[in-house]
Amino acid sequence: MTADRDRPPPPPGPVPPVGGAEEVRPLIRNHDFQTLWVSRFFAGLGKESGEVAYPLLVLFLAGSATQAGVIGSAQVATAMVAAVAGGVLADRADRRAVLLFCDLGRLALLALFAFLLFTGKVAFPVIVAVAVGSSAMMGVSNPVAMASVKQLVPASQVSGAAAQNQIRFSTTTALGAPIAGSLFSLGRALPFVTEALAYLVSAALVLFIRRPMQACRAPARERWTLRGTVGGFALLAADPILRPMILWIVGFNLAFSQSGAFLALIATAEAQGAGHVQIGLTVSLAGSGGLVGALAAGAVLRWVRPSSAFLTAAWSAPLCALGLAVAPNAVSLGVLLGLVFAVVPCVNALFYGYVAASVGDGYQGRVLGAVMFMALVSQPVGILGIGIVFDRVGPTWVFLAMAGLSALAALFTLSPVMRALPRPEELAGA
Repeated sequence: MTADRDRPPPPPGPVPPVGGAEEVRPLIRNHDFQTLWVSRFFAGLGKESGEVAYPLLVLFLAGSATQAGVIGSAQVATAMVAAVAGGVLADRADRRAVLLFCDLGRLALLALFAFLLFTGKVAFPVIVAVAVGSSAMMGVSNPVAMASVKQLVPASQVSGAAAQNQIRFSTTTALGAPIAGSLFSLGRALPFVTEALAYLVSAALVLFIRRPMQACRAPARERWTLRGTVGGFALLAADPILRPMILWIVGFNLAFSQSGAFLALIATAEAQGAGHVQIGLTVSLAGSGGLVGALAAGAVLRWVRPSSAFLTAAWSAPLCALGLAVAPNAVSLGVLLGLVFAVVPCVNALFYGYVAASVGDGYQGRVLGAVMFMALVSQPVGILGIGIVFDRVGPTWVFLAMAGLSALAALFTLSPVMRALPRPEELAGA
């Protein structure tokens, strides 16, 4: 990792460890981490159902993949900017209060939107406004929740916690799609009512986390200064391990962001005559690949070299994209996209393990905010591009473009550093 002089100094004040050696217990028995995990599960389930419900609603009302792409791009752009603010808040505000505000804010917004849908008074600008507002609060809450993990688990379990978080991400993806598709077939407002209820449960669970969710806050003189805000970007750019990883992530997400890939899948399946329930199940099949990969991530982290995991993820993506270009039906689309998503959880767990192991709590939020900004920065272009290319020349060229872009991104994994990666726990103990 970088030398001490290459990273910003930690904020003053004591940083207590997460219990002594006698207090370290199996991760599954860590009440506070598991409560946070379940809370974020419900919040993620609401978010993932919206990922499918919004394009279904726009395609139903306007029949335009381009307009669906506009909503997806607006959501990602908003979450990208909000993640930076969320990272700063994670280091300088009460993390519990921020999570509660975001969950309750989305609850109120989605409840109002569902009411408008019941009354039939919804136009395209209203859909965009609701999607953007919900994404803003999601963007703020994500780095706050992830920064809290470092305080809720001991250093030796950081990789395991990151792997369990990948199970949550993939499970909500697998469940959110069929829930949204099934509920949409029963009523246009029902997916959004369900989403609002998920945020209510998430907020209630946050109140049951007993341990403090941060070690200390940044000193007052650093609050909301430009230098303090961009400190996470500076640390990310200076780190020889995190830098090539985030560059690959930017390129990979240009081609294979979840929203963009699901838009391509949904639009292609609808063009093939698939119904709403079948579309939801197809998206679920793709998301299930991520779930399988997430369930295996813990074992992979123990037995597979980090470099091998990153190389496999990087170079399997363009190969699967070429398969998507010639896939004959919606089911095969779901299977191939599921293969891409199956290798993602392991590298995500590794990456966030490196962040947790090498960055102090005083900078966790800002670094994670910078990571999320960089991970999202290319997605609006990719999502909007998918909608435009699909409307103009069809799905084959969409998938060929995804193959080319992901192959270019994979070149970053060929650097000497990426071919000899240490394990995150080795950095934590260094």
